[in-house]
Amino acid sequence: MQTDQRSGSKQPKAYKGVAMEGPIAAWYSRTTRGDLNRHRVIAGQVAPTLAPRSRVLEIAPGPGYFCIELARLGDFQITGLDISRSFVEIARRNAASEGVDADFVHGNASAMPFADGSFDLCFCQAAFKNFTDPVGAIREMHRVLAPGGTAVILDMRRDATPEEMEREVRGMNLGRLNRWFVRWTFRQMLVKSAYTVDEIASMIARTPFLTGSIQREGIGFHARMLKPGRT
Repeated sequence: MQTDQRSGSKQPKAYKGVAMEGPIAAWYSRTTRGDLNRHRVIAGQVAPTLAPRSRVLEIAPGPGYFCIELARLGDFQITGLDISRSFVEIARRNAASEGVDADFVHGNASAMPFADGSFDLCFCQAAFKNFTDPVGAIREMHRVLAPGGTAVILDMRRDATPEEMEREVRGMNLGRLNRWFVRWTFRQMLVKSAYTVDEIASMIARTPFLTGSIQREGIGFHARMLKPGRT
């Protein structure tokens, strides 16, 4: 258990399964570098929706590849929040080596170290299924968003078919061994931790967002939630 520094209350541990630290984080960073095009495509979709100087928070950015690609595309204030200290250091090094301005900090998605209304966009991809307090994480997204801000969650669906997962793996440009391992991870681990669209909708309904738009995309879903602006 971890303690929420604002309230002193106990919080669930940060994520399910093995901690992404040390050699595991380094392996993940090397393996997912081959999937950079996916981050470029998503960044290219997100950037046109943002005003100059928009404040963007990526939750669980891992090695920071999406933040780096988004930073290339506009004058945005980009922050990444990750529970893994190893990923925070890796992401900082990656951003520095690419010459982009992005800040990476350590913290828990269900107890974020940010003031209310700090961001215009909260973005989380491929990590939400690992949170042990997913409803708490969505509530925190609402809290740290400014009025009129948007939260986006992209992740795997539990009802993704073996054929859909195979297409996803083959599109990741991995070597034979890593392709086999990622395929095994999808089928034996990740899909079991993932949620259905109905479960995501139920979670959102338990937060101040109350509702959101949820679409199926490939093996995953795309959830978008809006924090109403000031009236």
